[in-house]
Amino acid sequence: MSHSPHNLRVGLIGAGRMGTFHAESLARRVPGAVLAAVADPLPGAAQRLADRLGVSAFSDLQSMLDDREIDAVVIASPARTHAEWVIAAAQAGKHVFCEKPMAITLDEADRAIAAAKQAGVVLQVGFNRRFVSGFAAAITAVKEGENGVTQLSRSVTRDPQLRDPAPIPAWTIFLETLIHDFDTLLHFNPGTRPVEVYALADALVRPDFKDKGLLDTAVVTIRFDNGAIATAEANFQAVYGYDVRGEVFGSKGMLQAGNINLNNCVRYHAGGIAIETSRQDTDLLHDAYVAELTEFARCVQQRETPRATGQDARNALEIALACIESVKQGKPITLGRQ
Repeated sequence: MSHSPHNLRVGLIGAGRMGTFHAESLARRVPGAVLAAVADPLPGAAQRLADRLGVSAFSDLQSMLDDREIDAVVIASPARTHAEWVIAAAQAGKHVFCEKPMAITLDEADRAIAAAKQAGVVLQVGFNRRFVSGFAAAITAVKEGENGVTQLSRSVTRDPQLRDPAPIPAWTIFLETLIHDFDTLLHFNPGTRPVEVYALADALVRPDFKDKGLLDTAVVTIRFDNGAIATAEANFQAVYGYDVRGEVFGSKGMLQAGNINLNNCVRYHAGGIAIETSRQDTDLLHDAYVAELTEFARCVQQRETPRATGQDARNALEIALACIESVKQGKPITLGRQ
């Protein structure tokens, strides 16, 4: 595979909602990269998206990986398939951008990281909050010591609407939603390691689906080896809009990141005070999604290490898996040394 400075030719795996957004970004918004192909085993899915964007379509994913004209892949297939496609792509010599979670077991994560390392390819994971200006500034300030030693930190994810809970896999709230918050909290607490996790979760939005394995509300407490305490909170239905925020309190001050506002217009009228809020992650975090793919293209071209690595994905996954055990056992879970 060439490392020349030509535009990175990217193949997309997964033509669903998130995959479609990434495909459109690669086709129109990401400097240094072009969408070359779309692959999806669902009949007609890849062809419909590929025809709209003027690229090749594959129903057999391995065939796209075998295409020598493809430099890299973006994986946006269902979460339970991520690790196998990271490994297959790396073995095919393709650089990999993988949506979170990169894996759902630590063994899968280790094999994915090892495959990318052995192949010498870039492996970046879609922790988009690193690319939101407020979160990025807070993480930098913490890392540089501006906020002192972190003592308390908090991260919140509230989705705007729980439409159909039936297809949601078990433990999604930890593996696919709060995984973002765990990554954020790890970076709000640099130079430390998590030693204990305690999680509470229930089906409060749709209690009628609890017996089917749905958990739509959760609070997690994480204790770090220096005594610092972090909390992560998630809910699948905030009726006022998509809500992503973070806070880190340290010995020298406090930093806050994130905003629920779609824009900064505040309306004052007889009905009260109102602001416009986002109903989609691709609205609120639009620029962050584009920025992470732009960084991926640059890291491949310049052979740099991305800011969201496979190891970062593993670190957040370890906390997510501990949350699952905590809910099952009803007690805090002690983490082993990383």
